[in-house]
Amino acid sequence: MLSFLFRRLLTFLPTFFGVTVVSFAFIRLIPGDPILLLAGERGVSPERYKELSEQMGFDRPLWAQYLEYLGGLFQGDLGTSFVTKKPVVTEFFALFPATLELSICAILLAVALGIPAGVIAAVNRGKFFDQALMTTALIGYSMPIFWWALLLIIVFSSGLGWTPVSGRISLMYFFDTPTGFMLIDSLLSGQKGAFLSAVRHLILPTIVLATIPLAVIARQTRSAMLEVLGEDYVRTARAKGLAPLRVNGLHALRNAMIPVVTVIGLSVGTLLAGAILTETIFSWPGIGKWMVDSIFRRDYQVVQGGLLLIATIVMIVNLSVDVLYGFINPKIRKG
Repeated sequence: MLSFLFRRLLTFLPTFFGVTVVSFAFIRLIPGDPILLLAGERGVSPERYKELSEQMGFDRPLWAQYLEYLGGLFQGDLGTSFVTKKPVVTEFFALFPATLELSICAILLAVALGIPAGVIAAVNRGKFFDQALMTTALIGYSMPIFWWALLLIIVFSSGLGWTPVSGRISLMYFFDTPTGFMLIDSLLSGQKGAFLSAVRHLILPTIVLATIPLAVIARQTRSAMLEVLGEDYVRTARAKGLAPLRVNGLHALRNAMIPVVTVIGLSVGTLLAGAILTETIFSWPGIGKWMVDSIFRRDYQVVQGGLLLIATIVMIVNLSVDVLYGFINPKIRKG
């Protein structure tokens, strides 16, 4: 097991350094001068421009800036925002609970609907339910997030008025947020209607963000179930006269869950990537919207630091899934 873990760590480190290169170079490839953007319409004199360039380190070669960036990483320093003058790490973890809350709700919705849909489709292979559910899953996987989000806003927010358009809670509520999770903090506040307002603001972003993971989980569950349903022990269980619910739910589904759990873990990257568009459309104050705003402002430190932190979270989750999968399936450890 130690050798298996060591091999996974060996792949983790090069990936991490590759992400540092990408995060450092990405924002610098986008046209636009951060100093001129900060100056705005007022402009900046050549002398002041040179002074600011020296303060921000832009007067040095890119390789020297990258080495300084790496040096800060080894000390736990991801830099300071050019705009807010706050440490990138502080801003990230102040906004991360909002994204985490949205992502958790999305993955719970995807699992709660995706696994039963996949099981039903597998049990009814080739029948109406199978074709209808898999067609719906394919449509959900292929649907652009921004189009789906705007369609839901037009129907349920603008048309029916059932859900709010943006934000995490109504402006009429004001309370401390010690946990950063609005659902929990609204309950702790004791204000009447606060929790319901937080739920209503969460509904549409959760549906939009959960759509693609839901489709993937449903298709993977169906595939895994079809493979397991053909095994000898399942046929034996049926021959013994066990109830279909017990055969499919206990014997088949439990063994089919191994690849499904892997897909659920790998969906973290999809959730964080989808959160960028979802949070921007719904003005959700999380790291996705923070990153988009920072790109437009050419806030180099925030973009490269935020990308690195997001990528690190995804890599840690994927590494954890690999290790967990190695515990479940000994063949993986020896392979």
